Amino acid sequence: MAVPPAYADLGKSAKDIFNKGFGYGILKLDVKTKSQSGVEFTTSGSNNTDTGRSGGHLEAKYKVNELGLTFNQKWNTDNTLTTEITTEDQLAKGLKLGLDTSFVPNTGKKSAKLKTAYKRDYVNVGCDLDFDMAGPTVHAAAVLGYEGWLAGYQIAFDTAKSRLTQNNFALGYKAGDFQLHTSVNDGTEFGGSIYQKVNSNLETAVHLAWTAGSNNTGFGIGAKYQLDKDASLSTKVNNACLVGVGYTQTLRPGVKLTLSAMIDGKNFNAGGHKVGMGFELEA
Repeated sequence: MAVPPAYADLGKSAKDIFNKGFGYGILKLDVKTKSQSGVEFTTSGSNNTDTGRSGGHLEAKYKVNELGLTFNQKWNTDNTLTTEITTEDQLAKGLKLGLDTSFVPNTGKKSAKLKTAYKRDYVNVGCDLDFDMAGPTVHAAAVLGYEGWLAGYQIAFDTAKSRLTQNNFALGYKAGDFQLHTSVNDGTEFGGSIYQKVNSNLETAVHLAWTAGSNNTGFGIGAKYQLDKDASLSTKVNNACLVGVGYTQTLRPGVKLTLSAMIDGKNFNAGGHKVGMGFELEA
């Protein structure tokens, strides 16, 4: 079996059906460029049509292939500066080490996180150490895979309070055109998803969620249809009768337009529907 996914990526195919191609309530512009020296720049700006709030961020990434190092620096309009340094496959094949730091000049707040990950056939493990003045928090996760079956466990331990703050378990099965994923978070939140690639143009997904002590069960169904090589249509609906529709069109190489809308089926005449637009440029 190939290397299993990281814990955060379990059920990713189904999540992408529900998340990608939808951006209602937001007007967004993304620009990606690359200099001759190999530095990659990403600039993004967005406006929330509900609140009228605008925001943006700038990201610069540079790779030193000889040393296996990647430097990534980010700045956003909340005035947060982030620096990430990672190295992969240097000390051992499949081993990835990283250091994330952030600094907010306005308040002087600083934070740092040490990341480690190791992957090979049948196993994918990771451990992050989130530094804090009161005491670090340890985040650890492991995924085992065998003949399509996947089992994962994720914990977070607060050393300052000496207690678990996260205790999650997941089980799944992955075939060529079919994926099943179930999860239990902290023993109270239960979820499951099914993903199927019906054919080369059509993908479908179903999602279920339930919280202990509540009679409400979340349910959603979504689909993505590839109209042609440059256009795709995404749809989804949940048990609250919220209907999402997204249309993505590649206008030309490096230029992509996304239009999306959310319709409140229970209050169709009352309004409250949302629309969104995204524009991506890459050179």
